Amino acid sequence: MKLTAEEIQFNWEELTGSIETYITGDRKQAMLDFYNKYQDRLMLMPAAHKKEYHNAFPGGYVEHVTRVVRCALQQYELWRKEGADVSTFTKEELVFSAINHDLGKMGDEENDSYIPQDDKWRREKLGEDYKFNTQVPFASVPDRSLFMLQSHGIKYSFNEMVAIQTHDGLYDEANSKYLKTFMPEQKPRTCLPYIIHQADLMAARIEFEREWLEKLKNPVTPQKKNFTLNDKPKSNNKQQKALGSMKSEGLKNLLDNL
Repeated sequence: MKLTAEEIQFNWEELTGSIETYITGDRKQAMLDFYNKYQDRLMLMPAAHKKEYHNAFPGGYVEHVTRVVRCALQQYELWRKEGADVSTFTKEELVFSAINHDLGKMGDEENDSYIPQDDKWRREKLGEDYKFNTQVPFASVPDRSLFMLQSHGIKYSFNEMVAIQTHDGLYDEANSKYLKTFMPEQKPRTCLPYIIHQADLMAARIEFEREWLEKLKNPVTPQKKNFTLNDKPKSNNKQQKALGSMKSEGLKNLLDNL
């Protein structure tokens, strides 16, 4: 999938508009300064390195983030109507977490995490249009997201820290200590992490369906006939004698089916 220049620009304006609308105090300007500083990189970032994942194309990152913000706001209303205690967090915390949940995918101050894949075979056979930049030291996406915010003077609340840290839900084993516990005192004191995870999951699923469902409806290319020993060039006499001397029909059949 490809986005037009107009779509990329529209998504960027929606992202910065969410900062203007929902973020308050000194950190509104700090966030705007950060996003304007890295605008050229962030606008054209993919959301993933591989086509099988979501939004692995230029502009895919910002489009994903804006969808997560919209999904989070809708999930907030659903949770509220069903009786969840949404007084345990603010809408600013909700939108802040949604905007910055995947910020760590950008890389560091100097280098992008995803750079164009220069291996033709990996592009064509594995769908990897991008590869990981080895100039960027490894860190998990949530850890790098929080580090980038902190290193640029953008403060975040405890609620926002936990929501960003756990936005992948139980897909990330590191979140088990937050989300996979039966002890009430160890459970999150707010439903914000669950809303952000559901919003991210919803957005990624929508992006998968848009990219893949129609392709999956196409007829599957018939597979070639299974290879057998009969398809191989004739072996030398020693090989023929060796195969012919086998007394075990089971072994012969096994070799024929390799």
